[in-house]
Amino acid sequence: MSDFLYNAYYRRIPQSVWGKLAMAQQARYQSGSHDDIDDKESRYAILVLDMLNDFVHGKLKCERAKRIIPNIKLLLDSARKKEIPIFYCSDEHLMIDTYEMKLWGPHAMKGTEGAKVIEELKPHESDYIIPKRTYSAFDGTGLDKALKGVYNGKGADTLIITGMHTHICDRHTAYDAFVRGLDIIVPEDGVDASTENAHVSGLDYMKTVYGAKIRKVSDIISSL
Repeated sequence: MSDFLYNAYYRRIPQSVWGKLAMAQQARYQSGSHDDIDDKESRYAILVLDMLNDFVHGKLKCERAKRIIPNIKLLLDSARKKEIPIFYCSDEHLMIDTYEMKLWGPHAMKGTEGAKVIEELKPHESDYIIPKRTYSAFDGTGLDKALKGVYNGKGADTLIITGMHTHICDRHTAYDAFVRGLDIIVPEDGVDASTENAHVSGLDYMKTVYGAKIRKVSDIISSL
């Protein structure tokens, strides 16, 4: 955890000081002084969010999801060759998840075809499966513990977030990664949303507020 987050969470610094620290942190990201992410020896982990039948072909079908499938596949194939851990973080809803049922209707229900990963991106035996029941892949799941256990217990320090949707699950997951002090990379051609505006606004938000690095899949593969 960074000194900034440690102070914020454990020393309970005054709100006035918190505000100044937050502004300084944001200025650091916006100035580009965090570019050492690319220079250090990163311990990567790749998250594949909600590339499920219901989001690509089914109840909440998004036509734009299809265009990122080849790019995600290229990234995953490259990651597996380099033994980079891959985490499939996928909705497995229950009817008691009323917060989403009321808003979106039943989708990706546990045990249904709609909740299965699309055929083109099927997980391998070496991959991790993280079921989730809300937007963030961290909320109420075992993702945090699993990330800390990889690399012989050293843990991943850099997350590459892929999948659907840029402005919803990707963004909420990025927030939880940010407050845990993890570096964040988002391939702009490896995530998508229902509209171009939602996609672009999601990318801009993660870049500005969480310091996420926005990259092309090809560039990420070259840096792994």
